Amino acid sequence: MPSLIRLLVVIGVIGGLVYGGMLALAWTVEPKQREMTIKIPSKRINK
Repeated sequence: MPSLIRLLVVIGVIGGLVYGGMLALAWTVEPKQREMTIKIPSKRINK
């Protein structure tokens, strides 16, 4: 039983580190906004 608890604790710690890293990236990294142009073929417009 102690080995099961140790395994669950290790998995929980690793999961917490991954979750914390994702939160840190989400808060610190800002996406760069840029203008976007989409070309639509004239055949699709004229139908």
